[in-house]
Amino acid sequence: MRFHIVTIFPDFFTGPFGYGVVSRAQAAGLLEIHIHDLRNWTYDRHRTVDDRPFGGGEGMLLKPEPLFEAVEAILPERTARKKTVLLSAQGARFTQPMAREFAQLEDLLLICGRYEGVDERVAEHLADYEVSIGDFVLSGGELAAAMLVDAVARLLPGVLGDERSSRNESFGEDNEGILDCPQYTRPAEFRGWKVPEVLLGGNHEEIKRWRRAASREKTQRLRPDLTGGRN
Repeated sequence: MRFHIVTIFPDFFTGPFGYGVVSRAQAAGLLEIHIHDLRNWTYDRHRTVDDRPFGGGEGMLLKPEPLFEAVEAILPERTARKKTVLLSAQGARFTQPMAREFAQLEDLLLICGRYEGVDERVAEHLADYEVSIGDFVLSGGELAAAMLVDAVARLLPGVLGDERSSRNESFGEDNEGILDCPQYTRPAEFRGWKVPEVLLGGNHEEIKRWRRAASREKTQRLRPDLTGGRN
C-alpha cells in the first residue's frame, strides 16, 4: 500500500515514521510513504499556499489551486482503490472500521489542513473523505496524518508479528468493537495490588470468560458510548 501526504511541513514526518511498526514495515517493503511539499505546486516567488477568507474572519485558509494541482498530479487516476482524505476538525470521526476500510486501498492520499482551515471546495470536490481524529482542534493535520497512517499500517498483512493482535485488541473485530480487557504481567503482586487469581490458574475457559466480562465492564465504565450505555 502507498500513503501520500500533502503538507507544508514535509520534515515533520521524519520522526513519527522513523520508529516502530511503521518504520519496520517500510523497511520490509510492506508499505510506502511519500511526503509531498504543497509549496511545489505554487508559482509565485513567495510560494503562497494561503489567503484570507471571503466574508472576513480570523486566520488564513489553504487555497484550492495548489491542493487540486497536487492531488491531481500525485493521483492522476482516481479509482475505487485510490482515495483522498482531507484531515479536518470538521470531518467525520476516524474509527477502527474506517481504518480497516482504508487498509483495503492501493493508494491513500492525506491532505494536511493548516491555519484556520481549507477552502471548502477541497472538501466538496477533491477529497473522498473529510476525517477528524477526535472532537478537538489541532494546529494542523500533520499529527492527525501520522496517527491515521499508524492505525491503518498495522492492519496491513505482515505488518504485525501476529495477525490476531489487531483482531483481539480494543475495537477489534473479534472483540465486538469494544475495549480490550485489562492486562497484567509480572510481578503477580506489586505494592499490595494483586493480579486477579483467575489469570494465574491456567484454566483457559475461565480466563476467557473473565476477560470478556472485564472487557465489558471497562467499556461501560470508560466508553459507555460504545455499548449505547447498556450494561
